[in-house]
Amino acid sequence: MLDSLTGMRHVIIGNGVAGTICAETLRKLDPSSDVTLIGLEPYPLYNRVALPPFLKGKALERKVLMRTVEIHADKGIRLFLETVVSAVDAREKVVYTDAGKLFPYDRLLVATGGRPRFPEVPGALGTSGIYNFQTLDDTKAIIEHASRSSRAVVFGGSYIAYELAEALCERGLAVSWVMRGPRFLHRVLDEEGGAVVNAIAQRHGVRMMTGDRVVEAHAEDGKLVAVSTARGERVETDLLCCGLGFDYNTEFLRDTGVRVNVGVIADEYLRTDDEAIFTAGDVAEATNRLTGDREVMGTWDSATTQGRLAARNMLGEGVPFEEPSVYTSTMFHTKMRVVGRIPGTGEGYAALSSTNIDQQTHFKLLFDRDALVGAVTIGEMPRRAELLHLIRSGEPVADKHRLLMPS
Repeated sequence: MLDSLTGMRHVIIGNGVAGTICAETLRKLDPSSDVTLIGLEPYPLYNRVALPPFLKGKALERKVLMRTVEIHADKGIRLFLETVVSAVDAREKVVYTDAGKLFPYDRLLVATGGRPRFPEVPGALGTSGIYNFQTLDDTKAIIEHASRSSRAVVFGGSYIAYELAEALCERGLAVSWVMRGPRFLHRVLDEEGGAVVNAIAQRHGVRMMTGDRVVEAHAEDGKLVAVSTARGERVETDLLCCGLGFDYNTEFLRDTGVRVNVGVIADEYLRTDDEAIFTAGDVAEATNRLTGDREVMGTWDSATTQGRLAARNMLGEGVPFEEPSVYTSTMFHTKMRVVGRIPGTGEGYAALSSTNIDQQTHFKLLFDRDALVGAVTIGEMPRRAELLHLIRSGEPVADKHRLLMPS
């Protein structure tokens, strides 16, 4: 199929890891192809996984950056930074920018990710000292502000909120962590897992404020001085950092016929309803042939895999996406890993777990009938390779309790 598609025009919207890997794979597999990569930020690809260590002061900025403009040029990729896509004409196969540029395409990849939600509370808009944490520039701004602060509030129960709490604590700030849910990642962790996270955070001096939310930001001369919570508490702080989820960047697809649900809907080949438009990375709500479900994966590893597969499928190879989601994060002195499906309610799934609050460990397995579908650990993950194999294969597991034991 590749021979019949050489020399095609490929346009990629989004120069994160999914978009950049797709562009590089296209040029490698088909050097005759014309590849245009469009990015919203002023930087070529940087490592978002390295932003938390950078925020902690444990990584240098130069270690975060992964590509340069020159590298893209050497690879034959046309790179456009600080460029906003305003519309896609799917009939004429043209991408339009708000500056009036247009990019014709034969194949289009949407890898635009999302934008973090700003707290919609009285006093927040226009007040300095309130930050999201997604980009390199966000990280630099938080570092600068934290260097002259002694207290911080983190708002949210997501992975990003956790990374903020850990990093600000690492920088020596007194951290209050406010989350609306009953515990961190309440759709992933059960009560026992949440209790372990609380124990870990409190061991490092973080004040946990679960089942609460920020309802007002108080400012003096335009600068944050405190926040109020739904439970009636006023917390003095000049720094509020938020991890409140994302809205995915899909507005430019509104007249294309491409369906959007949580993310951009796609089949197992990362192809949307329009056969010329593909999607990958955080914005992709693609069918995982391993599970049969449509999933928004949201991890660096998944985005890398999807970017590579999208390139191959844009060239007509027809390779399905069938990898389980794998998320790994530091958690102060330990680690957390989430693999495969961890349904929020557990309804219809059998669960096995082992928790030790004193040792601050938690290990939970989820089964659909007799097949392992997901695992979450705080601390070491026993039999990690075996668990991944079982999740990928869907093989029935006869002795489920054995998987909780060290190998």
